[in-house]
Formats: sequence, structure tokens, C-alpha cells
Amino acid sequence: QLQLVESGGGLVQPGGSLRLSCTASGFTFDYYAIGWFRQAPGKEREGVSCISSSASSTNYADSVKGRFTISRDNAKNTVYLQMNSLKPEDTGVYYCAARRASYCSGYAIRSEYVYWGQGTQVTVSS
Repeated sequence: QLQLVESGGGLVQPGGSLRLSCTASGFTFDYYAIGWFRQAPGKEREGVSCISSSASSTNYADSVKGRFTISRDNAKNTVYLQMNSLKPEDTGVYYCAARRASYCSGYAIRSEYVYWGQGTQVTVSS
């Protein structure tokens, strides 16, 4: 069964950290670039980060550069998103998705992704 499952979300104070995980099954994980998206209430889903299939390249939205780090472990079929110095504006549902390519060029284009997880809630609030 083809699946992407996110975990690691929760409630954290501003300035805190969380690590999200995205674990895949049912497809050849190391063929695909993996992206993270987020969606805040009343807003469109936006691209946050992407990592190529071999982990040789990564991309980040300007709003998270220097605070978030994406990584992957192909042996575990898992991608991670380490989020530091969290801000209230980082609040939203975070989704991982598998891209129909091994690279991340144009990573924020949602139609480029073929498989999506169900999302995990991240809330940054004091």
C-alpha cells in the first residue's frame, strides 16, 4: 500500500524546535525528490523545502532559510525536517509529498507531486 506518513508535529513556544518525519512505503522511495509543504488556516498550501532523491541538493523557502534543515535516510525511507527558531507564522499543517522527479527544481509547484501524506499539525504559540 502506497503511503506517506508524517509525524512529529505538536505545540511549541516561539523560539523552540521540532523535528518532523515523513516515512514512505509502497513505492521506490529513493527515486523521488521529497518536498515539505505547509498550509495555514485560510491560506494556500505553500512549498517549504525539498530534497533531491540522492540528497545532493536541497531547496528552502526564503521564510525558513537558516532555520529549517531537510535531510533524508533512504535506508529508512524517511525524510526529516528539523525546524529551529520557530515563529508563530510557522503554524500550520505540514505535508510531505513525493515529486515526479529526482530533483527539486521548481519544488513549490504542487502539481509536480504525485503522492501526499495526510499532514501533521504544527502550532507555535506562547
